[in-house]
Amino acid sequence: MCSFPSTATIRQQLRQQMRETRQKLTALQQQQATQHITEQALKLIEQQQAKNIALYLAFDGEISTQPLIKQLWQQDKNVYLPVLHPFVRGHLLFLRYLPDTPMKANKFGIFEPHLNVKDVLPLGQLDIIFTPLVAFDKLGNRLGMGGGFYDRTLQNSQHRFITVGLAHQCQQVEALPIESWDIPLEQILAG
Repeated sequence: MCSFPSTATIRQQLRQQMRETRQKLTALQQQQATQHITEQALKLIEQQQAKNIALYLAFDGEISTQPLIKQLWQQDKNVYLPVLHPFVRGHLLFLRYLPDTPMKANKFGIFEPHLNVKDVLPLGQLDIIFTPLVAFDKLGNRLGMGGGFYDRTLQNSQHRFITVGLAHQCQQVEALPIESWDIPLEQILAG
């Protein structure tokens, strides 16, 4: 009797493989991808006339968003970062991020703004949410780190924002094994 690996097993193996591939990129490759994606993202933000933009701080070889964040601050845009929701397990809040925002490491070691209710922006007021990802396919399916935070947060939103993944070109696969809870992205910028 043959047994096939479960979707969960395949996804976990793909996560591991893609993270290793991403971590093998040289500093120059990382820098070039970041520069290319920053340019693409700025064009998209201008096209969308976006004012409230959610980003993330790079972790584990993800595309760096620092150059984009600095450009957005210079353009007087509002930048928001995800914070683990303190009351709704597995969900994210988005808090305003400024150069002097106090930061702390969350339980995953990812830096996020200190929770201050005054800095929270309701999800529906964001114009663009840029997400990190581990792998993606041409249909906009996104494989994250496995916590499901973005999927749960975006699942029930009556949104007007667009969702955009940021990735290295080497993170694209032919087709991702998807689950019923996966929320595809509207666009992916790869460099």
